[in-house]
Amino acid sequence: MYSLQEGAMRNIFASRTGIITVGSVIGILATLLQTFGNPPNMGICVACFERDIAGALGLHRAGVVQFIRPEIIGFVIGSFLIALFTGEYKPRGGSSTVIRFFLGIFAMIGALVFLGCPWRALLRLAGGDGNAILGLLGLIAGIAIGVAFLKNGYSLGRTQANRNASGWIFPAFMLALFLMLVFNVSFSEEHALFFSAKGPGSMHANIWISLVFGLVIGALAQRTRFCTMGSFRDVMLAWDFHLISGVGALLVIAFLMNLILGQFNAGFEGQPVAHTDHLWNFLGMLLAGLAFALAGGCPGRQLFLAGEGDADSGVFALGMITGAGVAHNFAMASTPKGVGGFGPAAVIIGIVFCLMIGFTMREKFTV
Repeated sequence: MYSLQEGAMRNIFASRTGIITVGSVIGILATLLQTFGNPPNMGICVACFERDIAGALGLHRAGVVQFIRPEIIGFVIGSFLIALFTGEYKPRGGSSTVIRFFLGIFAMIGALVFLGCPWRALLRLAGGDGNAILGLLGLIAGIAIGVAFLKNGYSLGRTQANRNASGWIFPAFMLALFLMLVFNVSFSEEHALFFSAKGPGSMHANIWISLVFGLVIGALAQRTRFCTMGSFRDVMLAWDFHLISGVGALLVIAFLMNLILGQFNAGFEGQPVAHTDHLWNFLGMLLAGLAFALAGGCPGRQLFLAGEGDADSGVFALGMITGAGVAHNFAMASTPKGVGGFGPAAVIIGIVFCLMIGFTMREKFTV
C-alpha cells in the first residue's frame, strides 16, 4: 500500500501538469497572503522573510524589518513531513560547508541590494513593478555565469550520508522559532525577540494562515523540485523547460490574481519596498543568481532541501540569515530611498568572491 501511494504521488508531481499546478498554487497563495496582511508585492519573499527572522533574533537592529515569518517555518516543516512520508528523508552533508555558508551570505547581500529573492522578483513583476525586470535580467545573467562554470567542471564535491538524527536539527530550529512566536517570548525589554511596530516587518497575515500556506507550499515544492534558479539553469544547460513552466505559471497566475484582487499597479516609481536604481537592481540580483547557481538552488529550494535532510542547504540558509545581519549592520541593504552606502562595494566583493569560487572549484583544480 505504501509503495502504491508513493508511486501515485511521484507520477502526479513528476508531470508537466504537476509542476504547472504547483506554480499556480504558489502564485495564488502568495497574492492571498498580501490580501491577508503581508506587505504589498511581498506575499512571499524568502530573502526578505529570512531578513525579518534575523531581525527578530537581534542579528540586526533595523526596526522596520523584524518578525518571525511562519511561511519560512512552514516551508521547512512541510518539506520535512512529506519527505518522511514518501521515504525521501535522507540526511546528508559535508560538501564544502564553509563555502556554502559564505555563498549564502553574499546571496543575501545581493538580494537585499535588489530588495527581494527570485520569488519576490516574480511577484513584484506580477504586481506591476517594472524595476523587477532589471532584477530578473540580473538573476538570469548570474545564473548564466554559474552555468558556464558548471559546464567547465565546477563542483562543491560529494555529500555523505549522515545519521538520521542530524536531519532533524534544522526543522527543530524552525519549530523552536515558531513556538517563540506563538508564545511571544521576550528575554527582556532590551533583548530579543524583537518585533517591528511599523514598516514591512509589522505587516503580516495571521500566523496560522501563514504557517498553513507555508506547509502546503513546502510539501508541494519538495515533491516537484520547484526551483526558480534551477528552472533557468535547466533551460541553459539542457534546453529543458519542465521547471520553468512552473515558474511561468506562478508569474501568470499571480498577475491574474493581482488584477482580480485590485493589487496591480504598473510603473517604476513609488513601488512598495523597491527602489529605481536600475544598475544595482541588476547587479544585486546578478550576485544573488550567481551564488544560487554555485550553491545548487534558489533560497526556497535550499529550505526545501534542508527539510528533507540536506545539512549543506541548511548551512546555506543560515548563511543567508547571517548575511541579513551583515547587510543591515554594515549599511549594505537598500531601502525604498535607494541603495545602501556600502551596498555597491559589497556587491562587487561578492561577485569577485563567487568568481574565485567558480574558477578554483573546477575539477581540474581540485586535489
